[in-house]
Amino acid sequence: MNGFGLLLLHTASTLFMTGLIWFVQTVHYPLFAGVGAGAFAAYANEHARLTTWLVAPPMLVEMATAALLLWRRPAGVSGASLTWGLGALLLVWASTWLLQVPQHHILSLGFDLEAYDMLVAGNWVRTAVWSLRSLLVLVLVARAQR
Repeated sequence: MNGFGLLLLHTASTLFMTGLIWFVQTVHYPLFAGVGAGAFAAYANEHARLTTWLVAPPMLVEMATAALLLWRRPAGVSGASLTWGLGALLLVWASTWLLQVPQHHILSLGFDLEAYDMLVAGNWVRTAVWSLRSLLVLVLVARAQR
């Protein structure tokens, strides 16, 4: 795959994840609070299982293509912009593993208001960074087409 095709695949995975994170942040996570204590642990575990199947492939594609783009850089795209984009993606992954995963683990045992509040507040980091990454990759596609 040439550099431009790689950039398009990267852009598709980034845009998919940005749309998904906004849905999770504004619809899905707010609904957690209404599940009820009796059903919450089962709900949280099923959420984690199903969500993993949905997010793992595009997240892995996004990370792999971000790294590969440094070696197969399309014409018109600066290495610095790709490096910044990869750094932002590493921030998303760090937030996922250091903030969201531990809170999901706590919630898998039952509803915990503190864990829920930390999950929702911490997820704004990923929402903001993925949104900025979407703008960046769209700019990169535009530059690569010149």
